[in-house]
Amino acid sequence: MATASQSLFNMTVASDNAGGNQGLLMPKLQFRFRLNFLNFGLGSTAGLALTKQVVDCSRPNVQFQEITLPVYNSTLYLAGKHQWQPITINIRDDASGSVAKAVGQQVQKQMDFVEQASAATGQDYKFQTNIEILDGGNGANAPAVLETWELYGCFLQNVVYGALNYGTSDVVTVALTLRYDNAIQSPLGAGVGTSVGRAFGGTSATG
Repeated sequence: MATASQSLFNMTVASDNAGGNQGLLMPKLQFRFRLNFLNFGLGSTAGLALTKQVVDCSRPNVQFQEITLPVYNSTLYLAGKHQWQPITINIRDDASGSVAKAVGQQVQKQMDFVEQASAATGQDYKFQTNIEILDGGNGANAPAVLETWELYGCFLQNVVYGALNYGTSDVVTVALTLRYDNAIQSPLGAGVGTSVGRAFGGTSATG
């Protein structure tokens, strides 16, 4: 009886939309996530150093520029060029210096501060970042990946090495702001990046 009543913890939906009372869907949880950095810094383990020390991160946001069409008695709007907004990642700065070293290597790839020489092309320093939401598994029960955001063409737009303070017991952190060219949501077929075909209504009407 108690189990059956769980389906009542939600509103009744319209009869033409599956109908009846339905239980709540399990939400994704903020603390079940993992970040992977590909081609970050120098060597295959530089990104792993960051993965183990991540505190929090934001998820991608996309914004479309607005095209304004003033017309007779009114105004219409169209979607213009899009732009992916930067994300922020906070990393614990470890005592062994692995995080500081990896971040420093990536910054040096973007700009050599000793020789005052910049990279020849973007591919010389850009990296990929994957943000994975997990189901909570661990150890013998490997976690399943519920969702992945794949960020392509990443570089460090801003690095803040954090503050020091005699009056707190807080850990030292490094805050990273990542700018990227594109983002795809996987598994494919379940979000941004899913092929829906190029929309074409057969007319030249704006909407």
